[in-house]
Amino acid sequence: MARRCCLLLWLALGACAVSENWSAAQEIEPHIRVIVNLVQLNVAVTDNKGNYITGLTPRDFVITEDGIPQTIATFAEGNEPTRRLIENAGGENKPNSAPAIPASHGDDQVAPTPETLGSLVAGANVFVLFDTSNYMYRGFVFAQDAISDFVRSLESADQLAFYSYSRNLSRAATLTTDRGKVLRAVRTTVAGDDAALYNCLLLTVRDAAQYTGRKVIVVFSNGPDNSSVVPPEDVAELAQSTGIAIYMISTTQAKLEPISTAVFERMTAATGGKAYFAKTWRDERQAFASIRDDLAHLYSLSYYPQPNPNTGWRTITVKLSAERAKKFRLRTRSGYRPLPAHVSREPLAMEQNPASATSLSTR
Repeated sequence: MARRCCLLLWLALGACAVSENWSAAQEIEPHIRVIVNLVQLNVAVTDNKGNYITGLTPRDFVITEDGIPQTIATFAEGNEPTRRLIENAGGENKPNSAPAIPASHGDDQVAPTPETLGSLVAGANVFVLFDTSNYMYRGFVFAQDAISDFVRSLESADQLAFYSYSRNLSRAATLTTDRGKVLRAVRTTVAGDDAALYNCLLLTVRDAAQYTGRKVIVVFSNGPDNSSVVPPEDVAELAQSTGIAIYMISTTQAKLEPISTAVFERMTAATGGKAYFAKTWRDERQAFASIRDDLAHLYSLSYYPQPNPNTGWRTITVKLSAERAKKFRLRTRSGYRPLPAHVSREPLAMEQNPASATSLSTR
């Protein structure tokens, strides 16, 4: 009888211990926590004639995310040094009394030399993606010449990378400051077969997203995509979420495929870039000058997002506050989706400790 009582007591104590362990396990169940540290925007401001507007200040810009007003944390115009505004809001965030001045951008402007143009993209990481599919067969050599000229004109860009693609992506020259290495990679490319533009562009965006600072992808493509499994919308969304501007350089031959042309224009516009279509690859110098000019006149803005329960797509709206500026046009990316860098495995009991949270720096 005594043994039976001891056995029952032991079982009861064991059940209690299991219950306590189960409750403790529930309390320390891992969770995912995402904090967006910084959202970076590159904004182009032009008048109705396409002239760039200079001299704007942080107080001239109004940023909202899903309709929530945001406070600008850093600001820069063109290649000037970035200013922090949150720590010095009392001084640097005051409007400038000087009016905005349209930059000369007319057809009669004297073309600057490659040496002067090269200084306009200082600090940028530029990824060049070259279409080597059979769509490029007739203009292959001329396209190589055009890309080489483009690379030479970017002497003061921070770093350059050169990739080529047909059905697969070839990372011929990863991000480097060695222009000779990039030029050799351009000259050693060979023509391929089918074109998987969106597959390879997605991989290029992922590569570029690993780096900080201003990131630009310039695509040299002459035709549609006929072998990708990735939709262009996914590529555009990832580029927007990682703050990468996409520029497309092509010829009027690509316009024979209206669907591809529309995709090119939508994708570049969504990321804050542009699409250019010249008559031939020999006429692409104007496109190069336009890209360099664009990079030189971008306003770089960033903000720390206000509390936002939306973990999906967040819409960004940038406007000008001044009444006189309503006639100006703004171009930037339209939003982003917070992408966690990794999963936090911290227990819920530690949630009040900020150091235990996973963070994501949206660039």
